[in-house]
Formats: sequence, structure tokens, C-alpha cells
Amino acid sequence: MIFANSHKINWLMKNISTFCLTAIATATFSNPSLGNDSHVEHIQVSGSNPFGSNGQSMASLIGEQVDFSAAGGVSALPVINGLMGDRVAVTIDGASITSACANQMNPPLSYVSPSQVHSASVFAGVSPVSFGGDNIAGVIRVDTIEPIFSDTDSLAFQSGYLGSHYRSNNNLKGIDAGFQVASESVSVSYTGAFEDAESYEDGNGDTVFDTLYRAQNHSITAAIQDESEQFAIKLTHQSIPFQGFANQYMDMTDNNSLGVIARYTRQFDEQRLQIQANWHQVTHEMGFFTDEKTGMMPMNTDAVDRALTFRWDTNLNPSHSLAMGLEYHEYRLDDWWPAIADSMMMGPNDYININDGTRKRLAAYLESGKALSSHITLLAGIRVEDVTTDTGEVSPYNRMPMMGMPNVDAEAADDFNASDKKQSDFLTDISLLLTYSASSNHQWQFGLARKNRAPNLYERYSWGRGTMATTMIGWFGDGNGYIGNIELKPETATTASITYSYANDADTTSVSVTPYYTKVEDYVDVTVTDTFFAFNSTDNPQAKRNKLQFTNVDATLFGVRLSAKQHVFESDDAGRLSVNASANLTRGSRDDTNDALYQIVPWQLKLSLLHELGAWQNRLELQWTDDKNRVDPRRLENTTDAFSIVNIYTNVGWQNWQLSAGITNLLDKNYDLPLGGVSVADIRMQRSSAFEQLAGEGRSFNIAAKYRF
Repeated sequence: MIFANSHKINWLMKNISTFCLTAIATATFSNPSLGNDSHVEHIQVSGSNPFGSNGQSMASLIGEQVDFSAAGGVSALPVINGLMGDRVAVTIDGASITSACANQMNPPLSYVSPSQVHSASVFAGVSPVSFGGDNIAGVIRVDTIEPIFSDTDSLAFQSGYLGSHYRSNNNLKGIDAGFQVASESVSVSYTGAFEDAESYEDGNGDTVFDTLYRAQNHSITAAIQDESEQFAIKLTHQSIPFQGFANQYMDMTDNNSLGVIARYTRQFDEQRLQIQANWHQVTHEMGFFTDEKTGMMPMNTDAVDRALTFRWDTNLNPSHSLAMGLEYHEYRLDDWWPAIADSMMMGPNDYININDGTRKRLAAYLESGKALSSHITLLAGIRVEDVTTDTGEVSPYNRMPMMGMPNVDAEAADDFNASDKKQSDFLTDISLLLTYSASSNHQWQFGLARKNRAPNLYERYSWGRGTMATTMIGWFGDGNGYIGNIELKPETATTASITYSYANDADTTSVSVTPYYTKVEDYVDVTVTDTFFAFNSTDNPQAKRNKLQFTNVDATLFGVRLSAKQHVFESDDAGRLSVNASANLTRGSRDDTNDALYQIVPWQLKLSLLHELGAWQNRLELQWTDDKNRVDPRRLENTTDAFSIVNIYTNVGWQNWQLSAGITNLLDKNYDLPLGGVSVADIRMQRSSAFEQLAGEGRSFNIAAKYRF
């Protein structure tokens, strides 16, 4: 029915968008979000989540509204409302970090460990423009900077922690530590985390090849303050010596990064100024390191993010506040594949994939809000942004004909070098959120947004057309090969959502329902240009894959998110028992063919039984996922069967200790990950003759302990 009336709906959405842009430019702006996100539909979690110490990942920490496309052990890509990867804006302490890899093996969330997180917020769909641009799906904000000061003049130790966790399935061992020293004007803190994991096993007890990893993250934050000003500086370092990617042709063989964030805040009577500068450098290498997926091919990346942002908040009156901001982001990337000695295909020259690639963003926004009455608040904003991309000349490994055939990569390099590579995109985002509190128990929120995302450097400038070259590009885990398109247009998404929330006075019953609809113009999808057979399996049609070129199409996504909580009983002797439930349904299709978009998660349902008795907390959880039958034919996406997973957790706080234990996949269910992609490792090592779906993790016994001092 929705698709049958798509022309009417598209016309309506465009006209509503135009109306809102005019209204925002002429009406009174409003922004209750200045320091208060309660008017925006989102989730917020803390790094001290009592069930989060069991070797949790960032995916488990923020997974209530976020799905994740499988990748390496610390590099899963976020998916919000069916939109994946860098369609989601991710900020770490207000800084944007660009994934510096042709396979997005180092996405922003991989640069912080869950134990380092002070708070994390997810703003799905309609998000305030001040929280970030250059996205169409929503915003994930992770904050780790929290300077704590004492009430004495002398610098003294304040607090610290030391923790460790273990998972049996993949023999994961992790430690994390932190401390703070402070006076009334000076604060210094350190946090660090280390994990080492082997490849996990599925529900049948078989090793899921190439899922091992090792990673560590460290940060030092120092701050000074007086009555009205604060200056904080944070230094970060990450080292990942190896990380397997079962659904990619390559693995990560090294990832080292250094980062600096400097933040100045000045508080006036009714105004607040914040200036932030950040710099992040990464050296990244891909290749092979394990017998679980062998090969020889180095790929190197050097990249730098730089940014400078200004934000001014002012309270015009007790019910009206305003935010203004300016932002400049610059990203530089070099991506080359070193020649292999004595190799006819991969030599004698380096393959220059992206040469001095640049992506520069200059943005300004105006956002404000007003309590229109005691029951109605309005949050509205406009953001304009100029995105410019460019790159230099490239070159193939060689220009020799291959087996009497033309050298397609040499021809592609010549065509690319002769083209005009500089592209400029002007983006305009608008956001409108109207919240109506019908009573203390009932609330409605109506959201409408027009958002844009400009193509990334790999979508535009991946120029190779040979089988080997194309299969090195792509963050989709599908085994296909990808070709860039300089002429790509920015994606423009118009999203409408309605959220109804109910909570009784005692907060023992609550319900939230959010249906949403998104129309994306110039969605970056793919067109099939050729086919190939992986690993020379020309006699095996199940090893067939496609070469795909990025192209713009129109797409439509819609869905609904539901959550509910019900208190069951409470007594002094037995404690408190409650039930939580959540469900998500997402559909996404290309408008021209009605084919499914790639990696749209099927219907999901989660039921949790929670028990609390003093400092002791327990949770029994059932996760159910429906069949995945609507799949992307161009990417040869696999279908998956429905499955149910049972997890159980317990946590207790005792004096300065926090002790946790859990069993995930209690019944040792064998299942395929709907967003897992295909197991390239299996077909590469000839354990399978077909591109089968990546399997999920089997039963795991997990323990953790943290001591605070």
C-alpha cells in the first residue's frame, strides 16, 4: 500500500520539507537541547552499565537502537533505521574520526573501549543539526572527557579502578584500568583497556575462521578551571597489531593512531562559549597474518583528521534558548599497495589507489528552541555545509597485458588521471521536533528532517576495474568488488517520525512507539558491471561474485521501534521483578525496481526479565530474529533463517568490588548473522565451496571483576 502511493507520499514529503525550511527561517527558533537532550527521542547509556562488564563490545553498549554490520572484533559498523556505516554520524568527545581504510576496518567506534565511556547517546532519524551534519541516519555521541575536581587546593588522588574480564568461547582476556588526581582547579585522569581474543566458535562447535584480534586503547585527560572557564586536553593512543575480518578478502595487520582534543569552555551569565580543536592521525596496514586465511598482499594507509569548532549558547529568556556554531573539518588520505618482489601481477611498481585525497567540510548552523506553552516545546534548526573532495594522479602495479588481455587497471588509471576529480557539494540540513506533553504521563513527539551526506573518498575515487583491485574495495562483507564514481551526487534524506511515550506516575509501566518513514534521493547504491569467480573457482557457480560500481538511485525506508517496561512485583525479601520488551521492524527498497536494499535487518524482538535485590542484579534475556527473505540481488546477499538466543547475566556490587557473570547463547544455538555478510575465510581456505553466511557465536561463559579504589 505504501509503495502503491509512493508518488503522493514523495510529493507530500518534498512540500513539507520546503514548508519547514521557510518556517525555520521566519519563525522563532527553539532549542531546549542546550545541555538537555530530554526533548529528543534517544537512548543514553553509561560506561558503568552493570551488565556491561562481561567483555562487552561497543555494539552491546549502544545496541538498543543500533544494529551492527559484522566486521572485525572491535570494528563492527553501526546501522540505524536500515542505514549503514558513515551514513551514521559518530563523534567521540565531539570529534569526528574518518574511517581510513578501503574496507572501513577502523571506524570511529573502534577507537574507544567500552570501559572508557562516560556516556553514550543515540539519536535515531531526526537529530538536532548541532549534533552533527554529513549524515542521513542519525547520530551516535560518545563522551569520555569528564574532568572531576576536588574542593581542596592541593593535588591529590581521587579515585581509580582496575578490572578484568574473560569470555570462554573465544578465550577473550581483557583488562582495563583508570585513575584520577585533582585539586579544585586541576584534574588529571588516565584510562586504558586491552583485549586479546582467539577466533570464536559457532553453535556447532566449529571455529569461525579469522575472527581473532588484539587491541589496546589509552587516553590521558588534563584540565584546569576557575569560576567561569575550563580548558581540557585529551591525548589518545590506539594499537591494534592484528584483527581478523572473516567477511573481507584482507585482514588488518596493524593500526596505530595518535589523537589530541583541546577544548575551551567559558561560562557567562546567560551565555556559554565552547571552542574545540582536534587532530587524529592513523597509520593502517592490511595484509594476512593467520593460517585461518592465508595470502600475500600489503595495503597501506596514512590519514589525518583535523577539525576546529565553535559553539555559542545563549538563553534569551527562561523559555527560549539559542545555539550557533561554526565547524571546519579536514581529512587527508594516502592509500597505496606496495609492490611484491618478483610478482608479475603485484609489481614492479606500487599501486597508487588514492593519492593525497582530501575531503574538506565547512559548516554553520543555527538552532534554538522555545517552550510554546507549558505542554509544547519546539526544537528547530538549520545547517549549511560545503563539502569539497579532491585527489591526485594514480597508477597501477604495471602496464603489462595479462594473459594476452588488455591491462584494464592501466586503462582505468589513464581515464581517471584525465578526469576532473575535484567535486564540491553544498548541503542544507533542517530539523524540526515538536514535543507535546499531553499530561505528566503521555507525551507525543513529531519529527521532520531533511539531511544530506556527501560521498566518501572511496565511493568517488576507487578507480581500479580489475578483479583483484575491485575486491580490495568495499566495507559490505559481501565478497563482491567495488568501483568508484567521481560523478556521485550527495544523498538527501527526508525523514518523518512520530513517537508516543507513556509512563505512569510510579514509573512501573512505560511504553514507547516510534514509526518512521525515510525517502532518500540519490541514495548511493550499485550497478553490476561484470562478474568474476573468487579464487579462480571458474567451475563453481556458487563462487560467483559481481563487480559493482557505485551509483545514485532513489530509495525508501520505513519501520517502527517499540519498547515497553512493566513492573511485576516488589518485596523486601524477594526484591524487585520487572519485564522489558523491545521490537524493531525495518524495510528498505530501491524505488526503481523495488529490490531490497542491502543488509536490512529482519523483524527483531527482545524480552528481558530483570530482578534486583539490593546490590544484586539479574537478567534473563530472549532475543528473537525473524527470517531474512528480502535480500539484495546485486550483491548476491544470502537469506537467513529465524533464530532465538537466550542469555543470562548476574551482577553484584560488594564494598569496592563489582562482580559479573553471564552465559550468552545459553542453549548453544547455531545460527547465521543476518548482517554478517559472507565468510570469505571459509571459501578462501576451501572449507566451503560457496559464499556462506557468517555464523554467530555459540555458547560463552563470561566473567568479570572490577575493583574501585
